Amino acid sequence: MNTHFTGTGVALVTPFTSDLQVDHKALRHLVEYVIEGGVDYLVVLGTTAESATLDKEEKKDVMRTVARAAAGRIPLVVGIGGNNTRALVEEIKTKDLQGYSAILSVSPYYNRPTQEGIYRHFKALAKASTLPLILYNVPSRTGSNVLPETAIRLAEECDNIIGIKEASGDLAQISHLLENAPEGFMVISGDDLTAVPVILKGGAGVISVLGQGIPGVFSEMIRKARSGESEAALGLHSQLAPLVEMLFREGNPAGIKGLLKTRGIGSARVRLPLVAPSEDLVRAIEDFLKNELPGR
Repeated sequence: MNTHFTGTGVALVTPFTSDLQVDHKALRHLVEYVIEGGVDYLVVLGTTAESATLDKEEKKDVMRTVARAAAGRIPLVVGIGGNNTRALVEEIKTKDLQGYSAILSVSPYYNRPTQEGIYRHFKALAKASTLPLILYNVPSRTGSNVLPETAIRLAEECDNIIGIKEASGDLAQISHLLENAPEGFMVISGDDLTAVPVILKGGAGVISVLGQGIPGVFSEMIRKARSGESEAALGLHSQLAPLVEMLFREGNPAGIKGLLKTRGIGSARVRLPLVAPSEDLVRAIEDFLKNELPGR
């Protein structure tokens, strides 16, 4: 099962129409685009999907659209996370997860739990889930850090906790995790700028934002890193770094939606409290793609 989630995963955006309804046509187009580009699996309803602004029915419809569009060609992961453990346990037990192979669950935000609280939260989710669970550590958003010791403890005690998406940006912490995690436990980069360094240190891959915008070249970079072609992988990493900076300059997913718009996939619309990317940023992204990645 773990090998299903190695290489390039992408955290899909949720496209919106002019009246800010979910644009299912654009979503199907996006799924086709990234599969044709060679990505290895898709993550649905993560942070990049603006899941915090989608209601229950919209989430159900997004899951169904992606599952039908993917048609079993690559594995699908669904984001189910929050800061109310009891409600999440109930959601995991009752949600229709047909077509999905794993759950990505973010560490509880706002509450700022202790490491013991984080451990008990994920242990409760693992007990409730019939699918494998991938932890998600993103301290800049949650306000607390899942320390390596806590992730390792969960990996050792819960057979269905199979990995962690690490977006702390702390390479020393990630290295400690890679060196001490049980065999088979995946450490996945959750940050495009750390993807290649993490893989070269032994990481399983990345769950990427940029990867859905330029799936061909991004997947190529990750494949080279995983096969040990460090010079080629780091060369592509350096080439793409300015584009990554642009994507996050005005917040995520505004930047990646601006990039996808230049590819003819959906619009750059986002729901409040986020705002659409500026025209200057979209133009800068378009210029970069044209001048630095011609034909890509």
